[in-house]
Amino acid sequence: MKSCWIALMLVSVTVAAEKPNVLLLYADDLGYGDVSCYGAKTISTPHIDKLAADGLRFTDGHCAAATCTPSRFAMLTGEYAFRQKGTGILPGDAKMIIPPGRATLASVFKGAGYRTGVIGKWHLGLGDGALDWNGAIQPGPLEIGFDHCFIMAATGDRVPCVFVQDHQIVGLDPADPIQVSYKQPFPGEPTGKANPELLRMRPSHGHDMALINGISRIGYMKGGKSALWKDEDMADTFTAQAVKFIEASKDGPFFLYFAAHDPHVPRIPHPRFVGKSGMGPRGDAILQFDDSVGTILTALDKLGLKDNTLVLLSSDNGPVVDDGYQDEAVEKLGDHKPAGPLRGGKYSAFEGGTRVPFIVRWPVKVKPGVSSALVCQVDFPASFAALTGQPAPAAAVDSQNLLPALLGEVETGRAQLVEQGGPLSLRDGDWKFIPASPGAAKNKNTNSETGNAPVPQLFDLSKNMGESQNLAKTEEDRVKAMASALEKARLGPGK
Repeated sequence: MKSCWIALMLVSVTVAAEKPNVLLLYADDLGYGDVSCYGAKTISTPHIDKLAADGLRFTDGHCAAATCTPSRFAMLTGEYAFRQKGTGILPGDAKMIIPPGRATLASVFKGAGYRTGVIGKWHLGLGDGALDWNGAIQPGPLEIGFDHCFIMAATGDRVPCVFVQDHQIVGLDPADPIQVSYKQPFPGEPTGKANPELLRMRPSHGHDMALINGISRIGYMKGGKSALWKDEDMADTFTAQAVKFIEASKDGPFFLYFAAHDPHVPRIPHPRFVGKSGMGPRGDAILQFDDSVGTILTALDKLGLKDNTLVLLSSDNGPVVDDGYQDEAVEKLGDHKPAGPLRGGKYSAFEGGTRVPFIVRWPVKVKPGVSSALVCQVDFPASFAALTGQPAPAAAVDSQNLLPALLGEVETGRAQLVEQGGPLSLRDGDWKFIPASPGAAKNKNTNSETGNAPVPQLFDLSKNMGESQNLAKTEEDRVKAMASALEKARLGPGK
């Protein structure tokens, strides 16, 4: 009798392990060096550190691009964004750039019987180009495989400053309709440029249009006052929605894409975090993201879901310090290095643009440790198709099945990876190639290194992680080979 009971327990564990819940915790502008488990000394992120200690921490994990929209596009579709027009950083009124019905990471899970949800920042466009914000907000996430969404259209520094749940704006009063424009202001509405006396945080460059909650944004907006978000409460709102989704999906399996806004600008953390980091609002916003992570992981624990939930934590691109507001991020940075030992950050072709925190925890499958495998978020569709026993989506042309690497079964990941920063660059093992590229070496607004240079750049990352020693002149054959490989990758499979 006892042996039968043990056999039944083993079968139940095996069945459960075949279809784990999957939780993707996605930060915004969080750098490789912004969390303490990756070496940060001046800031402490205990919840992320605990996740890393219990799971597998990747030292060469990447997003697909050094800015948000193309990175998210590639992660969800399994295709590099640089091949598709209109996948740059989108305005808040952009039409949806993933066609309805296209296979995505969400539809992979839905096809396997998962309940799917996205909470937080979207920034992939909504509608078909002529969206009435006062009616049904579609197409959107629900048309590409998500069962539920609670999102912001773009970013906190772009209008409209409202939340969208499924196909409706949350809390909208029909008597006070929303109007959005990225071309001209609405008469009588205050702006950051015309009414600086109303600001509680001044812009450093751009961001001087619609003035909402004492903060000026990109784009113009009128109406919808009952639906406007409060920046201080945004993280708590998204986190509560994530917990609500998990609780409603506890019988599983579920896939939740939790796309936090922190530490993206404008950095307006809740008062309980203000001043806690000693690094100004950017540091406080990192603490706030860590708190969101802790709250969501605690919800898994309370529901008994920890063991059979595969948790991934990563970021959409590397860090940026001054990204449009005078928030003391530069002045209070001190000795903190947001990209850690890496060169560059957001907007950059250097490693700091796409090499980001990348952690996987699945207690019943993944042994705690550290992996040096080269892995990328563009591989999620193919990898999770394999996890759920499905073929990779045909449209996910750049997505590779890296499931063995993600689970720590092997320490071999990708052979090559295209990184989309300013210029495209190529990783080939430990070698990094950036072609000669016109343009400024630094972004004039953010002071970020772009990676542009008048000559080719080649780095051996195994010896020079900080990309300071250009070996292009002494490795001419390798430069030619990698330039050819990059061009083939740029054109796409079969071209």
